[in-house]
Amino acid sequence: MASGNSSKSRKKRKIDVLVLSDVHLGTYGSKAKELIKYLRSIQPKRVILNGDIIDIWQFSKNYWPKSHMKVLNHLMKWISAGVETTYITGNHDEMLRKFEGFKVGNFDIQNKLILEVKSKKAWIFHGDVFDVTMKHSRWLAKLGAYGYGSLILLNRSVNFFTKLFGKGRISLSKSIKDGVKGSSKSLIEFEATATSIAAENEYDYVLCGHIHKPKIQEYLIGDRKVVYLNSGDWVENMTALEFKKGKWKLYSYKEDEFLDVEDEEDIIELENNLTDKSAKELFSKMFNEILNRN
Repeated sequence: MASGNSSKSRKKRKIDVLVLSDVHLGTYGSKAKELIKYLRSIQPKRVILNGDIIDIWQFSKNYWPKSHMKVLNHLMKWISAGVETTYITGNHDEMLRKFEGFKVGNFDIQNKLILEVKSKKAWIFHGDVFDVTMKHSRWLAKLGAYGYGSLILLNRSVNFFTKLFGKGRISLSKSIKDGVKGSSKSLIEFEATATSIAAENEYDYVLCGHIHKPKIQEYLIGDRKVVYLNSGDWVENMTALEFKKGKWKLYSYKEDEFLDVEDEEDIIELENNLTDKSAKELFSKMFNEILNRN
């Protein structure tokens, strides 16, 4: 008899819409092991992958752990099971923007999305369009991404010694990112721009990723209320946005919730989870381009 504590026997939380962004699969910083536990604990009706799911900027053939494949495998399971899924491109996976508009079955690729939820309109996009560094110094942004990846590795060594001496975990990478992209002035400008444009277009919600700052806040623009939502990331914060019973909530991963969850060795070839021939061809083409890029 299967153990009652296994992830297979656990009752999954049902949610209407799941928004994930900035997973950065293919990098040392990606918390894929934690993410797969979360994904297995929920049952979404609609999935929005809001950019930087795979970090093509830093992708290397030499680093692709099983846990990273398991995340993609689980997303493909959802797609094959009929879960409507939209992949919105970001800056670290910008080469996928050439596939914008592709749709097969319940899966499509877009650069932005207008989603109606409970008679309200949500404007969803990655957010790099508002990033001055991205807009004017793309090479600098890419250089920063590679440096950030190296800092993640250094951080692991630092935390090994802090744990050894009974000290708490620290995050060098988060501190630096918070000080640059996450500065108060930058955040205020980012949110002000997003909510102002949303109000002009009569959107009720604006959902972004990119800046790795999970947040839900209501703004009053003129006489119109706009709710700004940021899904955060799965590098530092391990957060996602969930829409259920007419409300948006920010989910934050806590290890204690999954202490009794057993790992599932269900890793199989990604393509085997796709039942549609054209979908298989698309994903084969996408991953071949990623592999051949390096």
